[in-house]
Amino acid sequence: MLKNKICLVTGGNRGIGLSIVEALIKNNAKVIFTYLNDKKSANNAHEKWIEKSNGLYFYKMDVRKRESVKNVRKEIANSFGRIDVLVNNAGINYPEDFDKISEQNWDDVMDINLKGPFIVVQEFLKMLKKSSNGSIINIGSVSGQYGGPRTAHYASSKAGLISLSQVIARFTAKYNIRCNTLCAGLIKSEMGNQGLKSPLVVDLSKNILLGRLGEKSEVADVVAFLGSDKSSYITAQTINVNGGLYF
Repeated sequence: MLKNKICLVTGGNRGIGLSIVEALIKNNAKVIFTYLNDKKSANNAHEKWIEKSNGLYFYKMDVRKRESVKNVRKEIANSFGRIDVLVNNAGINYPEDFDKISEQNWDDVMDINLKGPFIVVQEFLKMLKKSSNGSIINIGSVSGQYGGPRTAHYASSKAGLISLSQVIARFTAKYNIRCNTLCAGLIKSEMGNQGLKSPLVVDLSKNILLGRLGEKSEVADVVAFLGSDKSSYITAQTINVNGGLYF
């Protein structure tokens, strides 16, 4: 489904990001992923999947810092010339009650979850223009749609990401580049498990129509579809992968 496509995934060394990398590899893409601090997990992912891949590469990159993004973009441009699929997955969350959120935590969440995709798309847009059918997939969250319940900064960043995706979709359509947001629900992941420590989130999980948490692979498979030419008429959309938690 993604044969000969060059895909870049931010924060692809673990969690949902790693599942996205795996799904892209399984669909014959050439995959590049980034990590921030955990080089060990990046090495482990590379060692596990390199022989099964059509090409797998990784770089250290801080999405908050334009110079870091620019340096990686230059290396990728020199090696590959273009990218076809950009997945903005890197993100953080600090679950806290509204009145306990510090300004520093607010700024950190906004910088990575919202400013990061803004910088990454700006820097890689020229390379996406060289694709015959470019696709940007921003990984959002149901928290950005219903507001929380314990993550005002995270929810606000993901709500902003939905709007940013729509703006990008409008701007890039003339270059045949699509941009969509995938809003994940409660997923079995490090972040999902952290959220379930809150009784509020446990109560919320009871509203999932399918009666279970999602698998990381269920998010990743939709990303692979949105990156492929099979989704060539889908842009500016918010795709919900949440088991019926929100609709």
